[in-house]
Amino acid sequence: MVKHRRFSDKPKEDSNQKETELQEKTISAEKTPLDLKTILLSGTKYAYIIAAVALLSGIFTPLTLGIEIENVIFGMLSIFLGLGGGIVIFLGIKYQKFTTIMVCGGLGMMIGSVLLIYESTNHPIL
Repeated sequence: MVKHRRFSDKPKEDSNQKETELQEKTISAEKTPLDLKTILLSGTKYAYIIAAVALLSGIFTPLTLGIEIENVIFGMLSIFLGLGGGIVIFLGIKYQKFTTIMVCGGLGMMIGSVLLIYESTNHPIL
């Protein structure tokens, strides 16, 4: 028959040892290496996202339909504002540092983007 250990049967560890292990884990989690490879990988990831948003927002519309380029640039900037808000929310959740501030700021950027889109279509919300 198997004998089960209870919580009280475990040997007690030194509390100082636990504290030092916790401090080592937090220090190692805070340090992120900033070498050239990680910077290039992160930069290319965001470059692909920006290129995809530019293509989806209709960067070629003035060439094909003859619409004013100022309206297209205004639309692209409003979409980039929403994309920036999404990235700010993602980074706030990922790093868990100033989470509420970053999430609120990202949501504010997205709401601002929606307001700008409605303004450009001549249907203002406010």
